[in-house]
Amino acid sequence: MAKIVHREELAQGTIILNEIEAPRIAKKAKPGQFVILQADETGERVPLTMADTDPEKGTITIIYMVVGKSTARFKDLKVGEKYYALIGPLGAPTHIEKIGKVVCVGGGTGIAVLHPIARAMKEAGNEVIAILGSRTYDLLILEEKMRQASNTLHICTDDGSKGHHGFVTDVLKETIEKEDIALVVAIGPIPMMKFCSLITKEKGVKTMVSLNPIMVDGTGMCGGCRVSVGGKTKFACVDGPEFDGHQVDFDGLAKRLASYTEVEKQSMDAYNKCKCDAD
Repeated sequence: MAKIVHREELAQGTIILNEIEAPRIAKKAKPGQFVILQADETGERVPLTMADTDPEKGTITIIYMVVGKSTARFKDLKVGEKYYALIGPLGAPTHIEKIGKVVCVGGGTGIAVLHPIARAMKEAGNEVIAILGSRTYDLLILEEKMRQASNTLHICTDDGSKGHHGFVTDVLKETIEKEDIALVVAIGPIPMMKFCSLITKEKGVKTMVSLNPIMVDGTGMCGGCRVSVGGKTKFACVDGPEFDGHQVDFDGLAKRLASYTEVEKQSMDAYNKCKCDAD
């Protein structure tokens, strides 16, 4: 079991931050890796990439959006309460080296995944240009942490409430036209990663994305997290979660993620009804 030692509600309560006791994972984890959490004995196993680690405190930080029954159950957990199960670190870590100018593009909870990568890239001596996006400024997360993890920070909002009035792809396109960019790291919603990759492919800029397909065991045994990369089947849990954005079949990934939409809705409705009955 893993105890929650700190909890925050972000983005008007739609996104939750948990700092969790996990000393062995905190010592071994590297940027880009993830853990799998389970709220209770019968709960779903949910993969979440770590937003931060503190080896001295022996804690890891995860940030998630409440989108269904499992994450709603996670949200119900308070400080001092424990996750039933936590395993990790899983997945291949991000390859970090000094390569020049790196653009880190993040949207939604993808910013949490992006944070340790941007910080490590900057610590390695790279010039990091961060581009963060959200529908409205109230929903943007980790702005100050990303400011510290980068040399230049751009904010984009769909409604113009902060920074550039428009999409992260607008600023990305302007940046790669003006600067000599060695690498783009794009993490967020599938459409965002897809269109970032299309822009950088046209300009010949190497691009890395982090994928979040349906996952069960996290060790490559079940095959549930398979994705098509360069026409070949890869398993996100062991081959990724990071892949060449120019090779990923984003449309196929989107279809797989939508496979259980109706079942997920039914499960969430039943969970909410159960909570209302209990009240």
